[in-house]
Amino acid sequence: MATVTYSARSGGVLNSVVGSFTSDNAAQTLTLGFKPNYIKVINETDTIVWESFSVSSSTKVLKTTGVPAVTVDTGSAIVINSDGTVTLSQTLVGNSKVITFFATV
Repeated sequence: MATVTYSARSGGVLNSVVGSFTSDNAAQTLTLGFKPNYIKVINETDTIVWESFSVSSSTKVLKTTGVPAVTVDTGSAIVINSDGTVTLSQTLVGNSKVITFFATV
């Protein structure tokens, strides 16, 4: 599993987080410490942006490619879990891709 680097707000209030990692061809679980209402994940290598809202179906995620084209991905690319973690699918993270993310309540 890839090593994830997190950067959170200071002052003990954890309601947003920014992080990054280089993918290793496996699904990645991010431990945020809160259940986000919104998460944006950027594949910097291939210029793809994935976005999900907590009120959306866990199987539907907005995907924007460098074309640009916005589509609805129905493959559970981002799953916001009730325990304060987010699961990013192997399809989303790929292999040896530089991935950056932002999550907030």
